[in-house]
Amino acid sequence: VVAFTCVSAGNKISEYERGFYEKGEYNRYYQIHGLGVELAEALAEMAHKQIRMDLGILKEDEKATLSDVRMNRYIGCRYSFGYAACPDLELNRPLFDLLEPEKHGIELSETFQIHPEQSTSAIVVHHKEASYFGI
Repeated sequence: VVAFTCVSAGNKISEYERGFYEKGEYNRYYQIHGLGVELAEALAEMAHKQIRMDLGILKEDEKATLSDVRMNRYIGCRYSFGYAACPDLELNRPLFDLLEPEKHGIELSETFQIHPEQSTSAIVVHHKEASYFGI
């Protein structure tokens, strides 16, 4: 079984942070941008948790609630294109063809970057021996 996800903090946070950037308030811009990036990552972790609950593959000490999200302490792995384990950003295209996140305001650029920037997609693999690097 494999799952695919695409989540986003949305366009409003990008628009909000852009205002600070345009006014030269770079410290505030970076704070808001960082918040948006972390929100997208938290949404990805929650989607991953929901998938584990749906598949019934929680760890023995893991609660079956979304309030018990465990960052990187679970069975399986979540691989995102553009990172070291899956560096080819072009693979976002088939994932977008499958999930159609454009219907929800998430788009893919001509260089296969996801917009809004505070978004992420992933292949979620749930084999107990899956790891980010097998070195």
